[in-house]
Amino acid sequence: MEAAMRRMRFATFALLLGFCSAAEVADADDAADAWKALRAGGHVALMRHADAPGGFGDPPGFRVDDCATQRNLSEKGRADAAKIGVQLKREGIAFEKILSSPWCRCIDTARLLNLGTVETAATFGNVVVLRDQREALTTGARALIAKWAGRGNLLVATHGANIQALTGISPASGEIVVIKGGNDRAEPVGRLLLD
Repeated sequence: MEAAMRRMRFATFALLLGFCSAAEVADADDAADAWKALRAGGHVALMRHADAPGGFGDPPGFRVDDCATQRNLSEKGRADAAKIGVQLKREGIAFEKILSSPWCRCIDTARLLNLGTVETAATFGNVVVLRDQREALTTGARALIAKWAGRGNLLVATHGANIQALTGISPASGEIVVIKGGNDRAEPVGRLLLD
């Protein structure tokens, strides 16, 4: 009985080890696919804002027009956003247009990338805080993505919950999920977690 339990534990360990290795390969493949897509152009890069401690959403009484009332980027988040911008430039990735959620942590992330002019787009507003508007915001975001027919890429700095609503992926802070522009399915092509 004890020998059977040891074999079972070993088999479980081996199985889990196999899954971990497959996940690491998938991550490398996802990154390679994301870089290839961005180099080709015509894609949308959905980026979760960089590190902004304090949980999800914003403090009670926050106002979108007052950064002092919101969760904001930490020093780490500010440094990470700048480093991500440098890495994207180093890889030769350019963006034809850059949009941001109206929340300060997203605007700051997009600006600190130093990749171009940043415009805000209300449809990428925080779907956690604006939960009563979640469906309308997500529909608007899908429509905007479907209209993207630029030869270059579109970068959108937004919130993790928004990216999850669009793609089913819950990204880490600063992570980029690349999707094909020109359709409203928002199917992920690849993912980049830069540092």
